[in-house]
Parts: sequence; C-alpha cells; structure tokens
Amino acid sequence: MKIRFWGTRGSIPKPGPTTIKYGGNTSCVELRTNRGTLVVIDCGTGAHELGRELVSQRGTATRGHILISHTHWDHIQGIPFFEPFFNPGGEWDIYGPRGLLQSIRDTLAGQMQHNYFPVSVDNFGATIRYHDLVEGAFDIDDLHVVTQYLHHPALTLGYRVNADGATVVYCCDHEPNVASAASGDGELTGHDRRHVEFLTAADLVIHDAQYTAQEYPLKIGWGHSTCEYAVRVCRDAGVRRLMLTHHDPLRDDTAVDQILDRMRKHSAATVPVLEIAAAAEGQTVQVAGTSDRQTGRSTGPGTARSGVDAVSVRRPVLMQVATDEIRRLLSEAVTLEGLPTPTVLSPGARLDGISADRYSLVLIEHDPPAIDGLELLRCIDAAHGDANARPGVLLVTAAPERAARDVDGMTDFLVFPCSLSYARVKLRSCIMRLACRWVRARTPPGEVERVAKLHQLAILDTPPEERFDRITRIAAATFDVPIALISLVDRDRQWFKSCVGLNTRETPREVAFCAHAVEQGADIVVPDTLLDERFADNPLVVDGPRIRFYAGAPLLMGTGLCLGTLCIVDTRPRHLTAAELATLHDLRDMVLEQLLGTGAQKDLTPRFVSPPVNHPQPGGRNAP
Repeated sequence: MKIRFWGTRGSIPKPGPTTIKYGGNTSCVELRTNRGTLVVIDCGTGAHELGRELVSQRGTATRGHILISHTHWDHIQGIPFFEPFFNPGGEWDIYGPRGLLQSIRDTLAGQMQHNYFPVSVDNFGATIRYHDLVEGAFDIDDLHVVTQYLHHPALTLGYRVNADGATVVYCCDHEPNVASAASGDGELTGHDRRHVEFLTAADLVIHDAQYTAQEYPLKIGWGHSTCEYAVRVCRDAGVRRLMLTHHDPLRDDTAVDQILDRMRKHSAATVPVLEIAAAAEGQTVQVAGTSDRQTGRSTGPGTARSGVDAVSVRRPVLMQVATDEIRRLLSEAVTLEGLPTPTVLSPGARLDGISADRYSLVLIEHDPPAIDGLELLRCIDAAHGDANARPGVLLVTAAPERAARDVDGMTDFLVFPCSLSYARVKLRSCIMRLACRWVRARTPPGEVERVAKLHQLAILDTPPEERFDRITRIAAATFDVPIALISLVDRDRQWFKSCVGLNTRETPREVAFCAHAVEQGADIVVPDTLLDERFADNPLVVDGPRIRFYAGAPLLMGTGLCLGTLCIVDTRPRHLTAAELATLHDLRDMVLEQLLGTGAQKDLTPRFVSPPVNHPQPGGRNAP
C-alpha cells in the first residue's frame, strides 16, 4: 500500500512559517492499494488539496472511498471543499460511525446547512453513498477493514486496513482509558490492553500523539493520546512502524522534532526496535507486509454495518446508583441520547432476571459498601449463561483502578467525575457494541457490466404490467405467502417491477435480501431470519414488514449475471420442499421469458445456497 499525508495537524489548521516541515492542515490521509483502490481516511482541511490533485490526475470521474473516524470539525472540515464531490461522473462511498438517532449523512450534512455554508450536500454532482458503521469488519474492493471504538468525547472509530499483504492502523483521536497509562509506564489493563490487541503486528500505525505525558494532567478528558502512550501501545503490540500525528496546533516544527528525538531514544533500548517518525504533510510512505506477521483481530465480513438503532434504542434502560451526582449525569445523558427514561432501582435491589429482551442497557455504580457493582455484575452473569441474553452493562466508578481490568459481563466502564459528552459517548458505544446481526451483501464480480445490462432492458421505473403481476399473484397463492416480488437490483437500490403485499416500489440495496442472491448468483432460502446472522437485525426484519421467511430465485442471464430475483416472503418461519423450490424456479423462468424473451433460460443451471446453521458465538454480545 502507498500512504500519503495531506493533513497532520490536530484541533485547528495552523499554516505558517513555524509549521512548514510538518504542515498546518488538519487530518487527512490518502491510501492506495497496488490494484488502485483509493481510500481517504478523514477529511480535514488537507482534503482540499487532495481533491484538487485527484481532479488533475483523474478528471471528474473519480472513484473512491472515505473513512471518517468521527465528526469533530478538524476531521470533516474539508468535505465542503473536496472538489471531486461536485463533479458529475464521480462515485464516492463515505463510511463513518453512526449515532443512535442520526446517520453519518445527517451529521455531515449539518456542517453544510445554510447557516454555515452557502451550498448543501444536495448540490454534490458526484454519486455519494453513505454507510453507517459500528464495531466489526467489512470489505472495500481488495481491502479488509476492521473497526474499533476509540476513547474520545465523540463516538470515534479506529480503522485497521489490510491489503496487499500489509496492515495499516489509523487511530485518531484516542485517549488512554486510564489516566495512569498516559506516561507509557506500568501495566496496561482493560480497554488499554484491548487497544493493544487492535494494533497487534501492524506494519504501520498512524496514531494520535497530541500531548506529552508532562502536559496530559491538564488535558485529561480532552480525548487525545500522549506520544509516550502511543509508543508504549505500539511496542506492546509488536508494531513495525509508528507515525505520530494530530500534532498540537501550539507545537511548531522544532517542538515536534524534539519530541520525535526523545521518543526515538526512548525506544532504542527495546527489542525489536520500533521505528518512529512524525507524520508530515506531503510525505509518502510505502507499506509492505511480511508473510509471517499476523493480520490482527477480525470479525465476519460486513458486521461493521449498523442496524442497531432499530433494535435497541426503544428498549428501557435500567439504572442502579448510590451517588446523586452520578444519577443526575446519567439521567441527562440518557435523555440527550434519545433513550427511554431510565428505570431507577434502589442500591439494595437485586438484578436477577435482567435480560436483553427487556433492557438495552444497565447502568451500575461500583462504590462499595454503598453499592457493590461487581457483585451485581456477577448476579447478572450467573442468571444468564447465554451471553446473548444479557443486556449491555456500563459500570460507573470514581476509582479507575476498580474498573481498569475487564470484568465478566461488563461492556464498558465510565470513570466519574467526567463530562456530560463523555458519558453520552459511553452510552452510545455500549448500545452500539450489542451484537448487530446484519450483513450487507458484497458487490459481485462484473458489477459494472451487470448494472449496464439491467439498464439496457429499459424496465426500471416503468409502470406495473399485468404480465408480471400475474406471476407474483400466482407465486403468493401457490406458496400461501403474504408477499411476492419481482426485484431488480440496481446500483444502490432494489426496485420492484411487481409486488404483492407491499406498498413500496423500492428499498435501499443495503437492506435488500435479494442483494445476497445477486452477490452469489444462486438461490437464497432463509427459513427463519431471527436464526440467521446475516438478517436477524436487518430493518426489514425488526421493523415492517417483519420478514421471518425469505426465498429468492435469481434472475440469471445466460452470461451468469444476476439482475435480481423472484422472491417470496412470509411473516412466519417455514421451510421449502424440493418440489416447492422447483415450482419457484418455474415461475422465475417465466419472469425471465418476459424480461429477456423466450429461450433465454435454455443454458441456465439452477444453483442453491443452503442457509447457514447459526450458533451463539463465544463471547456473546461483546465478542469481536
């Protein structure tokens, strides 16, 4: 991979004579794979010059992907000035962390409201697709991306990118979870140890290093690392190379040089020696992997996509605290995050029988002897042998050493006193860490040709026709299902040429069951969506039309390209017999005859993808 830095400054742009060496623009990193896939990580003011460079190189039809770590101003300020967004013919996918009640698109659009900017996101000429992320993993062309929440006053994701046999990790902005870890000395525990695992064996880590250990005591809660902490976690993780970034706006080039020299001397005694540099604007870095290095923590493809707010936000929150100040802080945070008003239990009440079906989150104070949060955690853990039956648990304590280590049943901990913004982020990340069983279908090979063939048919957005409606009526009656559809999967939507039982003509491709049939070019049969990790939390399952059964037969052209499906849907689980599947194929062939003409199916051999058997995974809701 090739990395180029377009912005390395933190908090506010600081161009001038004292920042010439390392640059004054805020965070923006360009990544390119050997195959040419373009990924931009963060879109601070450095994105302006990057955009101009891309247009000069590639013209207006630029294809790329943008990973947003979080939506603080210094990481998104370049978006309204990113020239490729305004050029017709370009295609961009933007990925970023979703809040509980606001998508990444809504958040980014906020900075371009008329009060702040003369042009809105609706004026972008390029095709822009937005993707909401939680912790997990997903694929972008030839890259595999793993996400993990960082410790910051805004919901923030770190990105671990693997491609071309190499691994690059981007962690900006991130604060030590326990203040004592900022010095880089002593034992790392709990979530700081989890951070080390996220960095494990990376070939290059680009890490927030805004402060020094000496400065940090006056900056606690501001959401940034010390350079000592960055070096320590990378050394423990066996990282090959560390690039310090997010340079403090008050630090000139000489000060950055002094810090870099000190960190290199500090690291020189370690074996193997960690290579340390300070990221500089305009700098290009080649990253080559070695075959014997690990690829790091990962999860199933697609699980970083978020459908969690449709599932969890409506369930109540339970709170058991003894301190009035903590109760007021948490109550306000819950309200501002749009969660239901918490049910408050007295400090002596037991928490037996608390399940994830009833509560999205349990907030527990640990302050013995008034209230022993660890004992309450053990009660919840003992009552629910199945980790998936437990709600998320946030442990709140005024003594960090009590919560520094991971505790069975704890999703996260919050050290009090803290700001309201920190409390809100902890609530958000706890909810988002609940298992999100919804996998978005990958883009199939030959996608450009497939979409072009679909558009050549000139059938999208045409009025209903009896020749198609007759087939879906027969399908609904034959299989005794409330919904039957002829679904054509476009670039970013599925459109229904015919639909029985639905009042809509299209849905986003992101939620489409039929997109999985297009990806695989084969039958997809899901006897019970709630038992299938790909669909259990899909909005079409948890909300209307509440799909429980799905069977889709692909509309395959003779070339093997899949246009969509003939599918049947039920609101109750069921199975298809071999004879019923054959009937579905017959009806599918009738659809293809109407679409492509008689005889279009003569070289088609139907294929079938059996549904996976899903079992609870070790670690439950908090497993990677």
